[in-house]
Amino acid sequence: MNITRLALIMGTLAITACGGGSNTTPASNTPAASNAPASAAPAASSGSRDLTIASWGGNYQDAQKKIYFKPFSEKLGKPVLDENYDGGYGVIQAKVQGGNPNWDVVQIESEDLARACTDGLLEKLDWNKLGGKDKFIDGAAGDCGVGAIVWSTAIAYDGDKLKTAPQSWADFWDTKKFPGKRSLRKGAKYSLEFALLADGVKKEELYQVLGTPEGVDRAFKKLDELKPNIVWWEAGAQPLQFLASGEVVMASAYNGRIAGLNRTEGKNFKVVWPQSIYAIDSWAILKGAANKDAGMDFIAFASLPENQAKLPEFVAYGLPNKEAATKVPEKFAAELPTTAANMTDSIPLNVDFWIDHSEELTERFNAWLAK
Repeated sequence: MNITRLALIMGTLAITACGGGSNTTPASNTPAASNAPASAAPAASSGSRDLTIASWGGNYQDAQKKIYFKPFSEKLGKPVLDENYDGGYGVIQAKVQGGNPNWDVVQIESEDLARACTDGLLEKLDWNKLGGKDKFIDGAAGDCGVGAIVWSTAIAYDGDKLKTAPQSWADFWDTKKFPGKRSLRKGAKYSLEFALLADGVKKEELYQVLGTPEGVDRAFKKLDELKPNIVWWEAGAQPLQFLASGEVVMASAYNGRIAGLNRTEGKNFKVVWPQSIYAIDSWAILKGAANKDAGMDFIAFASLPENQAKLPEFVAYGLPNKEAATKVPEKFAAELPTTAANMTDSIPLNVDFWIDHSEELTERFNAWLAK
């Protein structure tokens, strides 16, 4: 998932973060070294440049500056620089293979994290500093990365226009009970999962079924049923635009965008949390980073439950730290995919499955779409 799609969480930003790493700013002015607590001071930067962190830009990175970058800079006693980029394995590969990368810490998508870790492009994390992998939700704790945010793709509908609430993907497919067009993201990923869920596959068996030729055939057969009623979307803002205009009655959409429009434009868009699929973006350290130790201390700082719990005030991202989710004020908690009630029947995106099968299933999906 390209997390930059979530940068529009407040409903005002473009689909991708701008700049591709061209915007470097200090998190704060250089504080006096004596401001760093002597008893819990993070490791000082070992390189000649300051600790540099790359994230997704937009409102999200503005929030990170307030709750992570500036406070950590004060604790470190040195500036912390931040850049933004659009994600992608190739960016990470180029910086590491070029030698002496100019970034230390990056936020990275799950599929890129898995590939980069396997290919030796990332440092292994010190889980003693993070308190152990059991402190985080499933899928958020790996050798090379720890979850920074959680976002979900779920059914969305306009509560002012659809008085009977859909409950599942089976309802999404039921054009008799809920007449009208639907909107799905144009792509194999998510569309195939949702089709199988609509056809009655249990969430625990979802990727096992999709991993068989029969399961793939079953998913496409189910998509055949709905195809005449699908309006495809590609940009993250589109499904909610379709809902607002009445072009569709339901859509798959990113939870953050739904919450963003409800907050900023007074919409009454609703999220169907059961059978939503969540994905995780993580913090990682580039292999050979000059400020590896300070980077690890930053990640530990940003992963503390009391710090993660501040994020939902700014953007409706879920929190990978289990304890953090319990500290979020109730008025924000209902919007988060990691709130206990919203997690109950949700499904983690199987990153390994899509690394293995993305090419073949995308090819088949595109051929099916063209028929």
